[in-house]
Amino acid sequence: MLWIMRFSGFFSAAMLMIILSPSLQSFPPAEAIRSPHHYLDYSYLRLPPPTDSGGGRFNFRKASAYRNADECASSSGAPGMCHPNLVHVAITLDLEYLRGSIAAVHSVLQHSLCPESVFFHFLVSETNLEALVRSTFPQLKFRVYYFDPRMVRSLISTSVRQALEQPLNYARNYLADLLEPCVARVIYLDSDLVLVDDISRLWATSLGSRTIGAPEYCHANFTNYFMPAFWADQRFSGTFDGRKPCYFNTGVMVIDLVRWRRAKYTKRIERWIEIQKRHRIYELGSLPPFLLVFAGHVAPIEHRWNQHGLGGDNVKGSCRDLHPGAVSLLHWSGSGKPWLRVDSKRPCPLDALWSPYDLYGHTL
Repeated sequence: MLWIMRFSGFFSAAMLMIILSPSLQSFPPAEAIRSPHHYLDYSYLRLPPPTDSGGGRFNFRKASAYRNADECASSSGAPGMCHPNLVHVAITLDLEYLRGSIAAVHSVLQHSLCPESVFFHFLVSETNLEALVRSTFPQLKFRVYYFDPRMVRSLISTSVRQALEQPLNYARNYLADLLEPCVARVIYLDSDLVLVDDISRLWATSLGSRTIGAPEYCHANFTNYFMPAFWADQRFSGTFDGRKPCYFNTGVMVIDLVRWRRAKYTKRIERWIEIQKRHRIYELGSLPPFLLVFAGHVAPIEHRWNQHGLGGDNVKGSCRDLHPGAVSLLHWSGSGKPWLRVDSKRPCPLDALWSPYDLYGHTL
């Protein structure tokens, strides 16, 4: 019976590959335009000296180059990242999730009609990763920003998973401060996902009067995201008075940075992190502060843009199926990451949809 269940799972994944096949075709090969900053400006980014903390452990194959289609608007003229035709994407790079980040970038380029018009903003706490990105995507438009872990380390409290306690998880809180003022909007992506659709469609989402947009899940039990002590104290729970809060996953967000800066949302998020440190009102790392500040005030985005939870829950080895509906983005949130399961020879069926974007190879 067990082999029948496994075969059924892999058959389902194969059928999904067939269904997605039109979007899995890459657009004509292209060269991405190199960032005008050929070398890191360490004084501007306040970086410590480069180190070799990677230990030579990573070796990624060079990705194909991808060209804009003829109908793409020109992104030449305005300097660097300030051109109005660019799509801005922010993603973290760290040693533990580096393989996933590279796969995510690869998937964005492969499915973009205008890959030369995508500008990546990489948030790092390691100082030796730019060369690796450059060798994997030689002509990619990108800039690297150093996020000092000391900014948040003293504020971080224990979570249900150790991975949620990493300082770089909190870098998304500071995008409005780190990115240049000319960047008015950005898509934030987690490192454990791949796109199977054109990111420009997500970029075109209307936020209306809202500051952030994300797929919402209003059927989820919102009370579960906070401790009983939170709900018992009107000083805390009263923040949701007059709002209809819904859960949303912060791994995929469209953010209006102009509104964020104007309303000083970074300070509002930091205030809740400080309260958490003193009163222990939640257990889920960097997510609850976003819920506290934005839940009930989020521009809804189609669920197809975050098919999340594919990493399973905290039970090691668990596998998940896709949610019903269309698929534009596959997100392995949860404790199980596809690269680890692939390497252990114990993949889940849907991990086969991540593997085509994996550029990793062991260094000899």
